[in-house]
Amino acid sequence: MRWLKFLLVLGFAAAFSARAESAKIVKVLPQFLDAQGQHALSPSLYARDAYQAQLRKNPKLRSGLRFEIQWKASGYHDLKLRIEARGNHASQPTQIMLEQPAKKGGLFGNWTTIKLEGDAYKQFGELTSWRATLWAGDQQVAEQKSFLW
Repeated sequence: MRWLKFLLVLGFAAAFSARAESAKIVKVLPQFLDAQGQHALSPSLYARDAYQAQLRKNPKLRSGLRFEIQWKASGYHDLKLRIEARGNHASQPTQIMLEQPAKKGGLFGNWTTIKLEGDAYKQFGELTSWRATLWAGDQQVAEQKSFLW
């Protein structure tokens, strides 16, 4: 009986000492956009991947780039997502930073889309690396980055 009480007290202490706040960037999917602003021709994941391979091989078909970011956060307010990207245009390094408010979403997690289109995309060039960060106010609470970052 003593051990049961001890374990119960220990469990409550651990539960109350844990932070109520937690945040994580689960997944970042950089995807090319075609001239119509589409990243896929149908909702199938296979079709999306096949179309992305086609756009990757044919830069003239592209009109932009989008980052699909899946994230989780609890206990935070005033959230925003930031993408920092490094690229290469005409053999010159380029860098860009994009921000978007992070709004809590549906049943299956939170997804936010950040797009780089038009002249900004043309000046940016080929994507070489990226870093996605989640901010609560001016405090960074989560990060995920590409291998080359």
